Amino acid sequence: MHPIMQSIAHSFGSTPENGNTGKIGKYLALVNYHSNPITSAMFVTATAPNPLTVKLIAEATGAAITLSWTTWALAMLLPGLAAIALMPLVLYLLYPPEIKKTDDAAKFARQQLADLGRMQRDEKITLGVFVMLLLLWAGVPAWLLGEAFALHSATAALIGLAVLLLTGVLTWKDVLNEKSAWDTLVWFGALVMMASQLNQLGVVAWFSSTIEGLITQAGVGWLGASALLILVFLYSHYFFASTTAHITAMMGAFLAVGLGMGAPAMPFVLSMAAASSIMMTLTHYATGTSPVIFGSGYVPLGEWWRAGFVMSVVNLLVWVVVGSLWWKLLGYW
Repeated sequence: MHPIMQSIAHSFGSTPENGNTGKIGKYLALVNYHSNPITSAMFVTATAPNPLTVKLIAEATGAAITLSWTTWALAMLLPGLAAIALMPLVLYLLYPPEIKKTDDAAKFARQQLADLGRMQRDEKITLGVFVMLLLLWAGVPAWLLGEAFALHSATAALIGLAVLLLTGVLTWKDVLNEKSAWDTLVWFGALVMMASQLNQLGVVAWFSSTIEGLITQAGVGWLGASALLILVFLYSHYFFASTTAHITAMMGAFLAVGLGMGAPAMPFVLSMAAASSIMMTLTHYATGTSPVIFGSGYVPLGEWWRAGFVMSVVNLLVWVVVGSLWWKLLGYW
């Protein structure tokens, strides 16, 4: 979706190079990014950590709650739709674009497609590589031929890049010119490494156990404990560069504390599951997609963090209010 968003911004002449991202590019980049955490919360298969969340919930409840794909999707449907409808409006109020009407957009798009003409050789190869990568990332070779043919996602990406280079669709100069991608690779890699080290050194485990102890001793009841656990879990993501690492380190313990203090099981675990995706809004290193979109230069760092915090609050309120009512209607509590 990011290249499509960039193409739209370019068609309006709103680029970081032109220094006028406020024209429409900044708004499009933020909408493009903040749709990800919401849709990630809506389906088990929408993001890699969600199946881990399902596993941790089953373990914490003694297999009393095993969320199927359908159960998860139904539970997250109404709050997800409410959040995805509200998000563009909130971002519009925060960072209103200078271009507020695009009446001729459809006509312009049809004209641009007509000007492009029929697909050329390089475009056909690129489309073929795109389909190939989707199949490799989905694990189709392993499914058809056995686990011996399973490929790591990075290996699949290198195969796709090699095909594009060997066929001449890309040159090595094209690869080197992707400065934002190289920049993202370096600084995001360092952040992931530091976060992993904090986990390995026991800092995250110490933090989790300390929070557990404080909440248990606070005597705030299950409602206050649930609220504190969800808030701490969500906003501690400022210290993580990986949602999977965060969920692995903290979710199991927090689920046990909340359920142990008497929180209604289904609403609590669903709220924690939603928080594990909502936390992706917070920073420019919160998850794998954030450095890619941030690195394109449309949104300054301070504005990215401000939008992230505001959207985390909005999304959390939507899931608490709309989600709780929806789950009550579904009979989950």
